[in-house]
Amino acid sequence: MQSQATYNYGVVRQFAVMTVVWGIVGMLVGVIIAAQLVWPELNFAEWFHFGRLRPLHTNAVIFAFGGCALFATSYYVVQRTCHTTLFAPALASFTFWGWQLVIVLAAITLPLGITSGKEYAELEWPIDILITLVWVSYAIVFFGTVAKRKTSHIYVANWFYGGFILTVALLHVVNSAEIPVTLFKSYSAYAGVQDAMVQWWYGHNAVGFFLTAGFLGMMYYFVPKQAGRPVYSYRLSVVHFWALIFTYMWAGPHHLHYTALPDWTQSLGMAFSLILLAPSWGGMINGIMTLSGAWHKLRDDPILKFLVTSLAFYGMSTFEGPMMSIKTVNALSHYTDWTIGHVHSGALGWVAMVSIGSIYYLLPKLWGRNEMYSTPLVTLHFWVSTIGVVLYIASMWVAGVMQGLMWRATNSDGTLTYAFVEGVKASYPFWQIRLLGGTLFLAGMFIMFYNMVRTIAGQKAYNAPVIAPAAAH
Repeated sequence: MQSQATYNYGVVRQFAVMTVVWGIVGMLVGVIIAAQLVWPELNFAEWFHFGRLRPLHTNAVIFAFGGCALFATSYYVVQRTCHTTLFAPALASFTFWGWQLVIVLAAITLPLGITSGKEYAELEWPIDILITLVWVSYAIVFFGTVAKRKTSHIYVANWFYGGFILTVALLHVVNSAEIPVTLFKSYSAYAGVQDAMVQWWYGHNAVGFFLTAGFLGMMYYFVPKQAGRPVYSYRLSVVHFWALIFTYMWAGPHHLHYTALPDWTQSLGMAFSLILLAPSWGGMINGIMTLSGAWHKLRDDPILKFLVTSLAFYGMSTFEGPMMSIKTVNALSHYTDWTIGHVHSGALGWVAMVSIGSIYYLLPKLWGRNEMYSTPLVTLHFWVSTIGVVLYIASMWVAGVMQGLMWRATNSDGTLTYAFVEGVKASYPFWQIRLLGGTLFLAGMFIMFYNMVRTIAGQKAYNAPVIAPAAAH
């Protein structure tokens, strides 16, 4: 006889719905700023300027969309794999409302120009304190649930989620150390090149832990579940975890090649970035090989299409990143649109697609349905998104290499062949293609929103009974 206790899906439902909502908001801002580069007259107001909206876009997509996806899936996965309900449900509820408040405050302050000026850490000190409170609460809920688990084993997805939670806390606290001057202004506790080094130690590990480790936790749960197959190699998943978290922490200096940062530090960042290829591809291969014996399911399972395609993009961007960290390659790529293409092959191709697939898996289960309202709409979303990503990143690769070559071209007398504005003019067609690709990806999110609303309309919220550890989860 099953226990009457039920999993706490309430907070999972809240975060799952807001993942889709913030995905639309963040990507809409992205499309607006892409349009501003094509039509500069769209920069018609100070608060609507590219320089104000761009940090809003990055924060909304990474922390609002990506963050809500991580909260939703980690709270679901940790309960299911530990066979127990969430620890401190009131604190879990606080993490939801606190995180939404952080996002709303970001949406108000960044267009007003209230910023610390640090990439991915632009929010001012009062909001930083709120983030810390929410994150500590998140850690208490997550690790408290793991501590009261009914199984002796801790499934590997929880190792990735746990590593992401702890590391992001460390990154945030150290990089956001600042001296308040007024309620809306503070100055970094570090200066000069030290400030740059701390910032990119944070910045690259925001990519490495917020945008990689957390989403790998998602991959290690939802890919096997949707494929109906066990993880290809559990031993490899554990090696993947330890190798990744050790190596990633050292890669930040590759953002500071050819700067005032000491040369040995730049070279160390480059070396660890190259080493990073091995654990990254180990995880990608482990995820894709999980489909052994289940490849036929890809024909008519669009959720699996999202999850597997995300792994392909993960493999591609984690090959491209180490290559771009090589100093001679970086001399061409840095400050160009190639970097933008690389970021979005990871952000849209990997992070967004694995999130979308996981949320599509979750939504019916959270409202007691067998599947989404419309599977053909999920398939349509997949193809619209995939075409959008390919257009986006291919246009940025071509534009970036072209920009790098134009900027370094010299005449026989040593003068520059091209003025900077000629590089801008030559980039225009590619910026138009980027706008089209981003618009397609945004259109896919609207399709998802409609499908989500129709899936949960008229349905009662559903909390599954807690399953005894002896039974399969």
